[in-house]
Amino acid sequence: MFTQYDPGAAGLTDELRKTFDEFGRGKWSADDLAAYRTDKLREVLAYVRTNSPFYRARLADLSEATIAGLGLDDIQNLPFTTKQDLQQAQFDILSLPVSEAWTFYETTGTTGKPTPCPRTNGDSIHNNTVLTAYYRDIFAPHGEHQVIGISGPTELHATGDTFGDVCRNLGHAVAKMWPHSPVIGFDRALEVMRLLPITSLFCTPGMALRLAKKAIEAGLDPQRDFSLDVLMLTGELMSPSLRENIGALWGAEAYNCLYASQEASVLAAATADGTLRTAPLINLYEVIDPATGEPVPPGPDGVYYGELVITNLYTGAKPLVRYRTGDMVRMTDPGPGAAVPALSLEPVGRVRDRLQLNGHLVNGYDLENLLLRRFRGYLDYQITVTRDEKGTDLLSLTLHADQDRSWSDAIKRAAVDCREELDTTLSVTFGDPGPITSTGAMVSWKAARVVDLREAGTGASVESHSAERIAAGRV
Repeated sequence: MFTQYDPGAAGLTDELRKTFDEFGRGKWSADDLAAYRTDKLREVLAYVRTNSPFYRARLADLSEATIAGLGLDDIQNLPFTTKQDLQQAQFDILSLPVSEAWTFYETTGTTGKPTPCPRTNGDSIHNNTVLTAYYRDIFAPHGEHQVIGISGPTELHATGDTFGDVCRNLGHAVAKMWPHSPVIGFDRALEVMRLLPITSLFCTPGMALRLAKKAIEAGLDPQRDFSLDVLMLTGELMSPSLRENIGALWGAEAYNCLYASQEASVLAAATADGTLRTAPLINLYEVIDPATGEPVPPGPDGVYYGELVITNLYTGAKPLVRYRTGDMVRMTDPGPGAAVPALSLEPVGRVRDRLQLNGHLVNGYDLENLLLRRFRGYLDYQITVTRDEKGTDLLSLTLHADQDRSWSDAIKRAAVDCREELDTTLSVTFGDPGPITSTGAMVSWKAARVVDLREAGTGASVESHSAERIAAGRV
């Protein structure tokens, strides 16, 4: 284990374990947390201004004295970092040369130029400590003798290493499987899942559905013929309705286990109560209006709703300052008694994935949750949006499901839900949407799940073309 062989990494591991344990047990006051984050913010700003060519220019007006006196609220006076900045800056965004990292990852580059995402020991230890602390109580009720499968998108993605290291920290065996790899394939992945047997699985929601579909096609029953106790789902938009359906298909506990990105690392993770919670010891969070860039106030219910902006609070290969994630979130103070003393965070889809439906601007999370609320047992789904001659938007839901079952009541109730909440009619058909729905983690929820025929004649988006290209290579 590299974290133990290197004395510096071993010391950091021990220090962070104690720090996170104390914080997680509620031994820190609000003032303690604010002081810790203020010190880390100043450290990161001084670090990137010295070491990153991009931030050296971007933060040139910040003197050492100014940084030393900055408070948490002062960060709003600093410029944003955008995805376009990362694509243009490339290696200039880094604060260390790649040779000082322990591994190299990159973004997928399906809709733009890939951006470098190397990780130092410190990067991995900070992020994996959060996941280890949060996941401990999820896996503990299922005993010590667990074999956990991990399925990720590409070899240059952090999924396998991150979850593998976290499971190792928790004392569980790991099997890394890439079903889309021509060497492994779905048949061998399913065989390994039964042979070991796999008791928990990290994968995308789309992969969990596709594995269930392939198992059924092979004459297997996902509940009867497999031993999954826990599904740790991540990498794509996933509403409660979809999560509950996937759990029901496999007869397993299903968690939305992680909100993260290749470029920004861990932003929130699941705790034992099933809630995604922020990681306040390693990130600073802001919620802004995506149109104006201004901070949003909490709503009457205390929920902050807007685009998430994060600042990493640890030094390493690539700390980001005021990074606009492009994701819409709901962030809430859970109050006393939470599993972890951290804000709950609900990612509800990318800013550009929102849809206008008869005067309602709806995000992907809420639309998916609404349309799938009444259905259980389906293996896939896709949404089609059309417009009639009067200019009224119409929705159609395609379900890949057993048509011998009676779906009439669920269809009627779903149609009522849609009329009441979106003033939009809904029809439901049955069929297999095909492999394009498996591209959500590589491209976007909208490109994978929505066919918007209102855009006919305007040309398909770059994301739609990317999804089609990836899907063409999958079966």
